Order: sequence, then C-alpha cells, then structure tokens
Amino acid sequence: MRIAGHTLGTPEQTVPEALALFAAAGLDAAEVIYQDGYRSGLALRDRRAAAEALRVSEDLGVPIIGLTPYTTGINALDEAEWRAAVDELRGAIEIAELVGADRLRLYAGSWHPGDRGHLAHWDRLVAALRRLAPEASDAGVRLCVENHFGTMTQSAAETARLVREVDDDAVRVLYDQANLTFTHDETYPEALRIQGDLIGHVHVKDLVFTDPDAPFQASETARVAASERAVRSRTVGDGILPWADILSALAALGYDDVVSLEYEYRWHPQDLPEPSVGFARSAAALRASLANASLAEGAL
Repeated sequence: MRIAGHTLGTPEQTVPEALALFAAAGLDAAEVIYQDGYRSGLALRDRRAAAEALRVSEDLGVPIIGLTPYTTGINALDEAEWRAAVDELRGAIEIAELVGADRLRLYAGSWHPGDRGHLAHWDRLVAALRRLAPEASDAGVRLCVENHFGTMTQSAAETARLVREVDDDAVRVLYDQANLTFTHDETYPEALRIQGDLIGHVHVKDLVFTDPDAPFQASETARVAASERAVRSRTVGDGILPWADILSALAALGYDDVVSLEYEYRWHPQDLPEPSVGFARSAAALRASLANASLAEGAL
C-alpha cells in the first residue's frame, strides 16, 4: 500500500508547498482538496493551478492520486441546486483527469437528524451518481463515497447500500474507520464485512474520546463543531484506532492501493503537532503497521 498526505492537514501551505512537505515527510502521494477559498486546495475549474500542481508533483515524485470536493447538493430536491452540484462534480472529474488523479472523495449529499423526505433525497443521490459514473469512468476516475456524518452514508451499511444500488464500477466506497468509530457506528470487522468488497479508497486518522458514552452529534457536514465534539484528534498511533489490525484486514481482503493520511489540522490544530511533525510521525506509524500487516499476511 502507498501512503498519501491529505491537504486537509496543510491549511497554511499552498498546494505546491504541501506537496513539498509530503515529500519531506516520506509520503508516496497526495490527496488534494478541491474547493474555492482554501489555501491548500485547487479552486473549482482552475486549470492553470491544476497544471502547476501537476508539474510540481511530477518534479517531487509525489503524484496527486485524488481530489476532495465539498459538494453536498447531489441529493437536493431543488432541480437547479441538484444540477449545479452535478456540474460542480463534473468540473472535479475534469481537474482530476488533468492532474492524473484516479479518484474523487464524494459526500453522499447532505443529511442530518430531523431532515425529512429521505426516500426522495436518496433517489436524487442515486440519480446523480448514475449520471456522473459514466463520465468518471471515461476519465479514469473513481467516485468514492465516504462513510461520513452529515450525509446520507454515515454508516458502512448505508454506504454499501448506496454503492450497490448505483451498481457501477466507477462508484466505490471510501472507507473511513475513524468516522465510523466516533459516530458509534460499525467496528472495523463489521465495516469490512459489510463493505469490504466495495472499497476504492481509504482515509486514515486517529483520535481519543473525551467521553466514550456521549451520543454523537454534528450539525455540520465537513466537521464537528467544537461545542459538539466528544473526541480529540491525534497523530496515527497515538489514538485508539487499531491501524495495524485494520490494515491487516484490508490486505486480507485484497486491498493494495492508497491509504490517505487525513490529518485534521485544518479543523482541529489545537489537538495536533504542526503538519511537518504530524505527517512524518503518522507516516512512520503507518509504515510500521503496514510492515506488521505484511508479516501477518506472509504467515498465512
């Protein structure tokens, strides 16, 4: 498996500066945010910035393997909002192809407790993914739907259901066990049993609970507000996630692709060492876990 750095962890760096930081930390690749107004991201449809990012990534030997849009309107009932969201993701597919990325992180729309009309919103979500899947496939890009709160696929079960219903090889699961853990959804054996055959990308991060019994709540989609948090972010290996076991289980399922360090410095800098330290430390812990996973696989 290759280890990528994620520009969520480099809010103070430009994309070229983040790529250089990843290279210095010994990372193999990069996942880059696709969003207007974020210093360490590519702005929507900005082909010039994308071309520059590609040039730097090639010079450094740190390929950009994925983009992370923040589009949430693909389950909207309003036709104009839905079409705008689909078009925004079309632009993300185009930029992904330009920089050589073969995957996009997707939110499964927007959904929170108390929202109404689940079936109608779900149908719009499925329709959007079916519309986009052939275009993504033609561009050599996978649409990876994340296990993520504030969307219609918070749990592994919901994510697997969506991907199976869309029924297109260009739509896969983005497996994020840390998200499933702090939302009190599936454990990693349960998650991999449910969606293990559908995984197209993996996010890695770590955490500790401040109150393991506190019910999960989040009024936003991209992040959990400070007043709602019952966890603290940690570098990989300093939290409660059993990454050596998770990576061994992924390897046993045949996953031998990228795992992306989603270092949450953009959202929670107070919890974490500065990126140059945190990425290097997390990468070292992940490499040790991968080595253990390889030894375990070889012993079978």
